[in-house]
Amino acid sequence: MYALARSLLFRLDPETAHGVTLTALDMANRLGVATHLGGGKRVDDPVELMGLHFPNRVGLAAGLDKNADHLDALGALGFGFVEVGTVTPRSQDGNPRPRLFRLPERRAIINRMGFNNAGVDHLVARVKESRYDGVIGINIGKNLTTPVEQAVDDYLIGLRKVHAHAHYITVNISSPNTPGLRNLQFGEHLDRLLGTLREEASRLDRSSGRGVPLTVKIAPDMSNEEVALVARSLQANAIDGVIATNTTVSREAVAGLPHADEQGGLSGAPVFESSNRVIRELRRHLPNMPIIGVGGIGSGEDAVAKVQAGADLVQLYSGFIYRGPELVGECARALQAAAQAGPQVV
Repeated sequence: MYALARSLLFRLDPETAHGVTLTALDMANRLGVATHLGGGKRVDDPVELMGLHFPNRVGLAAGLDKNADHLDALGALGFGFVEVGTVTPRSQDGNPRPRLFRLPERRAIINRMGFNNAGVDHLVARVKESRYDGVIGINIGKNLTTPVEQAVDDYLIGLRKVHAHAHYITVNISSPNTPGLRNLQFGEHLDRLLGTLREEASRLDRSSGRGVPLTVKIAPDMSNEEVALVARSLQANAIDGVIATNTTVSREAVAGLPHADEQGGLSGAPVFESSNRVIRELRRHLPNMPIIGVGGIGSGEDAVAKVQAGADLVQLYSGFIYRGPELVGECARALQAAAQAGPQVV
């Protein structure tokens, strides 16, 4: 069914197709049939991680539902967790269109959306209205007009506003579409940012009486030495988990294809191996830190490979666009079977 729908959707501009798909999912959810699109009942493969109960190991990556406008419909497809955002303190339009491009030959997408979102207050209101019973992550970032030197102020606003409504919070410092943002991934910049956010998150945890894990999303475009430095900062600042990885700025895997030279972050199958490399390096340096693996998962086998690389959970994005809702259940069942087969498999 999805193959037919995709052939029609892919005739539309990618951003238009994105909106049409989410509207259709909302309608399916209201009619009570969204669950069937994902292959039936959510796979029951619970995992305890970061003090949270995940119904299964498969999540939706941030970026697909930036404003939490479609949280219930997406959750009904069988995800164990859904991450919404990236959200900024103030609403912003993002970059001019066109800003989203398909590369179907490689099951890839290039985006330069630029954190387009309706602002953190809108997202919080939508999360409060949601009935989704899985884990909800909220991904926070900085506004385009906020200087990188003052980025921590935007992250603090986001942290304070979403803390009461998130199961976990992700600090996005790895999007290539906000100028200067990736500079926050290294050295003193990273330590200063993470130290400030960890201190504030702990204060909020104490005052609210509930612990909300703090995770950081990093890029795949790092050397092994750079990954080691990031791992050191994550550990030194008592970060609860890491999401590896965001999109890549590399075009090596898609050179010569239509749209390959468009600016933005490349996601999908070409990121699979680079994200796995980062995951393996992180696991080597952080044997006990929870890792959420994302990047290029297009099958249940790919999901298992992410876990074999060192991830505890996985997230889908581009593969979900190309394969549709059936990918959620396929990955969840594959991970469940691998876990039951024993530690030598996962």
